[in-house]
Amino acid sequence: MSRIITLALAAIMAAAPAGAGFAQTATGTSSMAPAATGGTGYPTTATADYVFGCMQANGNTPQSLERCACSFDVVASIVPYDLYVEASTFLSMGQVSGEKGALFKGSVESNRVIGELRRAQAEAEIRCFE
Repeated sequence: MSRIITLALAAIMAAAPAGAGFAQTATGTSSMAPAATGGTGYPTTATADYVFGCMQANGNTPQSLERCACSFDVVASIVPYDLYVEASTFLSMGQVSGEKGALFKGSVESNRVIGELRRAQAEAEIRCFE
């Protein structure tokens, strides 16, 4: 798996969906600030989590900032936020061990949603990192 896809998946797993009009931090705690969308339909926290995680995996340089911001823009243009949240839920819950985690691994729906996200991330890697 490529470094951008690995990084983005890690960022997705760290990001929790924004709840009922409030922003959520990477640690999953809600703040009292309304979640902004910045024109992409994605809350600012989801954007920041993706870009920060990507930068960490790619050297924390000004060049990685440009490439990671580009990557986010490509993913956001292909994958609607609701699908991004659904994929992040499947990925996060798939990390749970035992019977509960098994419910989220390998289902037709989880494979479809995660596959769509991975295809968008592959497109982003082609456009932004090559």
